[in-house]
Formats: sequence, C-alpha cells, structure tokens
Amino acid sequence: MRRVDLVVMSGQHGESDVERMVDSARRAITRDLLDAALGTGAFGTIVLSTNDVELAETWTEVPAVTVELDPPDEVFHFGRRLQWLIARHGIERLVYLGGGCAPLLNARALEDMAERLRTADRLFLCNNFYSVDFCGFTPAAALLTAEPPPNDNSLGWLLGDSAGLPAKELPRTAATLFDVDTPVDLVVLSFHPDVPPHTRACLDSLSLDTRSVEAASAVFVDRQGEVLIGGRVSSSTLAYLERETACRSRVYSEERGMRADGRLARGEVRSLLGMYVASVGVERFFGEVLPQLGQAAFLDDRVLWAHHRVWPPPSDRFNSDLYRVEAIRDPFVRRFTEAATRCPIPVVLGGHSLVSGGLYVLVEAAWARSGLVLQSPVERV
Repeated sequence: MRRVDLVVMSGQHGESDVERMVDSARRAITRDLLDAALGTGAFGTIVLSTNDVELAETWTEVPAVTVELDPPDEVFHFGRRLQWLIARHGIERLVYLGGGCAPLLNARALEDMAERLRTADRLFLCNNFYSVDFCGFTPAAALLTAEPPPNDNSLGWLLGDSAGLPAKELPRTAATLFDVDTPVDLVVLSFHPDVPPHTRACLDSLSLDTRSVEAASAVFVDRQGEVLIGGRVSSSTLAYLERETACRSRVYSEERGMRADGRLARGEVRSLLGMYVASVGVERFFGEVLPQLGQAAFLDDRVLWAHHRVWPPPSDRFNSDLYRVEAIRDPFVRRFTEAATRCPIPVVLGGHSLVSGGLYVLVEAAWARSGLVLQSPVERV
C-alpha cells in the first residue's frame, strides 16, 4: 500500500501577552489535530516540526510521532524547512498542516485527504489555492526542485501552477477555511459547537470577551437585519453569505492577495473604504456612517491600515482586535480602535481570517445557537 505521511509545522512566536495567547491556542489546536491523525491510522510517518519546546515535550514520548525541533541558531524559513523534512524522512506523499490551521478539521477529513493522495500519482489538494493553510501533494519531491517559498500561502501557485501538479480545492466550509491568526479568531472559534477538547479547554481558560462578536453574529439569522463586511472578502464567501444567512449583506471587497503579491510590502495598497475613512475621519466613520449601513460590521482592518501606510507590530494588531486600547502604541491604530469601541452598532475587528473562514464559523454557530432553521422561499434544485 502506498504510504502517506503527515507533517505538522507549529511555531511559537509570541513576545507580548496577546501573542502568547494565540500561541497557547495554536498549541492546543496542534494537539487536537495530531490526536485526530493518530486516530485514523491513515498515515505512515507523522512529523511534528516546531520551535515550541513545551509542545515538543508533549509528543516526545509518543512513538508514532517524530518530533523535529527547529535549529535554535538558524533563522526559520518555511520553504527550506519543509524541503528538509521531506528529504530527511523520504516522503513521497505528503499531507501538510500549518500551526493554528483548521481547528475544526476532523479525523474523517484527514483520512479522506490521505486516501485521495494514496490513489494519485500527481495531485495538489488544498483548502484554498490562492492562500494555502493546509494541503496534500504528490510527488512530494516536486517541492525539492522548486525555489523554497517563504510561507505556506504561496504553495498553490508554486506546486499547482509552476510545478504543474493537478490542483483541486476541498469543499469550502468552516472546517477547511478557518484558521487562527489573531485573538479575535479565538473569540470567533469559541462560539462553534464542534471545537475539539484541547482547544475548547484552552479557549475556556482565556476569559475572552465575546459580547461584540455575539451581538454582531446574531444579525446573520435576522431577516430584517443587514451586516457590513469590509476587506479581503472572496466571491465564494459572498455567495455563502447570500445562501446561508437570513440577513442582507453589504460587502466592500478590496485588496485580496495584498501580502502574497507584495503590494503590502511595496506600499501599494489602495482602499476605497480607506479613502473614505481618510476624508471623514475615524470618529465620524464609526460614530455616524457605519450605523446607517447596517446593524453590525465585520472589518478586515488590515486593509484600512495598509492604505494609511500603517502596519503595526503583532502586539498592536492583536490588542486592537481585543479592544485593548490602552495597550496600543501606534497612534493611528489606537485612535481607530477607540473610535470603533464607541460605534453604536457592534463592530468586530480582525484580519483576513475574520472575513473568510471566520464568517463561515460564525454563521454556522449563529444558527446553532438560535435554534432556528434557514428557510428560503425559493426551492433549490
């Protein structure tokens, strides 16, 4: 039988308390994913690659898992590290999972990925071709001859486009699209009923303030409601909202791929919503404008900040997500966040994951919490 191997790469990066909060959640997510993978019996070699000593110690005594600690004297580079792991373990068919990705992915989904790779000679299977969080591919050697990518997001272009592997996307669901990048993702995840045990215990220990997210997501099941969503929103997410929510959606989709294609690094991000914020000011935008456009708002504010040539460190971004105004150092981000706290409607701030997989999670959770069932006047055929 053809062997399929699994590599989980989970790193610890936090310096501030909010970054360490995300690290702790990613550690718990990794534990749940490895438990699920072990339960399938579908994988040959299972490798955990990490710089997180605490996480590594959890798995060192588990014979079925090989722990590879990152060399402490080397600057981490995603592509070179994954190439090294493939060569070291003689991997031919690989399922790769990034740290913090797919916290709702279950054993059945992992087993299905392994089976599809086992029966294929050439295949690139991923959750999102344009921004990969997890994937499977064969032959794994296709990555060894390529220029090593700096992050996993670009694996689709590299293996599916440049290397010519037939590319297929998994069905777009909360389980396949949602990953944890920021603290607001933890708040979002806490609402879903299917969070696995280690992750649920971690979330419960964090005492997260869920009031804004709860109030905003309740609008999804209200036929008289309207939500405003701004940022890197895909057409498939918009289609999902139109199909699976009771409310109306006002969407401003801008600057998708701004990091992957270098526009952010080159200072080329341009946002129509950002231009409007600049013209009226953040206080008027949140205090007067947003309340006229809906009963709740979900903003990928990284696009607005990048338009204003602001890209603060993770600590500022994460504290903004949690509305910890007093902990934010950047003056624009502090002013922006403080204005959002005063908005008459609930506003949820975050990054790309909020307006992609996060919306899938919140819509599913809103229906589950409401006890209602979406009824459409049009029969679907």
